[in-house]
Amino acid sequence: MQSKDRNGNIVSEEEGQDRLLETLYGTVAGRGLVKLLVNPAVSKAGGNLLDRGVSKLLVSPFIEKNHIAMEQYEDEEYESFNHFFTRKVREGERSFSGEPEVLCAPCDGRLSVYPVTADGVFRVKGTEYTMHSLLRNRALAEKYDGGTLCIFRLCVDDYHRFCYADDGIKTKNYRIEGVFHTVNPAAGDRLPVYQENTREFSVLKSRNFGCILMMEVGAMLVGRIVNHHEKAQVRRGMEKGLFEYGGSTVILAFQKGMVTLDSDIQDNTENGFETLVKMGEAIGRKTGV
Repeated sequence: MQSKDRNGNIVSEEEGQDRLLETLYGTVAGRGLVKLLVNPAVSKAGGNLLDRGVSKLLVSPFIEKNHIAMEQYEDEEYESFNHFFTRKVREGERSFSGEPEVLCAPCDGRLSVYPVTADGVFRVKGTEYTMHSLLRNRALAEKYDGGTLCIFRLCVDDYHRFCYADDGIKTKNYRIEGVFHTVNPAAGDRLPVYQENTREFSVLKSRNFGCILMMEVGAMLVGRIVNHHEKAQVRRGMEKGLFEYGGSTVILAFQKGMVTLDSDIQDNTENGFETLVKMGEAIGRKTGV
């Protein structure tokens, strides 16, 4: 799945990675290896390795290969690769709009938006999901029938911390154990990764956008989703948590009639493109405002 920036320019991802994942998920031999790689024990082992001091040798080549603009981030002496991967932006970067009716992206990522039917069904390209299969909680799932789903797919070069989209009261965290498929379209085109992967969710009873479902989905080699708070009063733009190494996904679901996403983002999704966004960037508005 290709991406576009907010000016309508096509942004290409690293082709070598895409070819590797197509081989893994698109061939019989590759799928045999995938069964091993998605095991939670493998992600845990990979994470432990990237916590070790020797892994900091990977940092400089990673920055160069992925063209990461390090001037956006705080100056630090990284003790491991995971320390680098969870780096923080400088103060003033990724700022949120001061207009409360404006919906801002809670994270960096490649954004797609999908309508949820009155029966709670949504389709990501060729894969059909239900809100119940995503949440495994029928009563909560029904609250989002007829609503809107925003899927932010993070790549390895993105900022891997995420924030609250609005002021409000956050519920406790709920964790659903699963495996760790890549969230690259190479897997998503073939498997219902968002209902198979390990994920955590909570609900934000927000000031401006109703009850926002907030979900973090782990991915290949992302064994750790870190959420900072249980039930709490939170603020717009306040850091919610972070992912450790690998690609990953943040999902927001809105109740019917609560939010209108920007037209370029809707058009891009309908035409098979993700939209490249940064944390704090305006992506929509409260419906009717």
